[in-house]
Amino acid sequence: MQKHYFEDIEAKRLTIEENSLKPRFPYACLLANIRSLYNVGSIFRSADSFRCGKLFLAGFTEKPPRKEIEKTALGATELVPWVYHPSINESINAAKSEGYQIVAVEHTTNSIDYTTFKPETPVCFVMGNELTGLRNEDLAMCDLAIELPMYGVKHSLNVAVCTGIVMAFYTNFFVQNK
Repeated sequence: MQKHYFEDIEAKRLTIEENSLKPRFPYACLLANIRSLYNVGSIFRSADSFRCGKLFLAGFTEKPPRKEIEKTALGATELVPWVYHPSINESINAAKSEGYQIVAVEHTTNSIDYTTFKPETPVCFVMGNELTGLRNEDLAMCDLAIELPMYGVKHSLNVAVCTGIVMAFYTNFFVQNK
């Protein structure tokens, strides 16, 4: 086994033109009141890597262009479709009007393990604030909730890490279920 070097990886990378022609996977992520611009940028970068269909930015989540977002996005803000709404309610309604099933990623009284949810339609995963998660009024607008099980002392992950896990899992789900 040998490590791939930058040139090897670069040779396999899509061009921006090729990227714009390839279909994206039928899921979106809604970032609800994400306070860290670095988390927003990291989520953009993951969204490009996993060909997430769209990002909805809502509430006080900052939007590009911002140097803090670009520091971690590394140009992905130009590659991933995104839209901003000033309220989470407006963003959820927009996602619903586009045909997305709305799925909270949150520990709730009714949440199920994320590996057991098998989407049959386009799905929009709603990711909450780093400290407080999703508000009950936002949860009430969701069709269901999934959660990532926690086995250690801490009961949550960084929102960018959690979003990356959800994106990786569901990209793989859609690849296997074409």
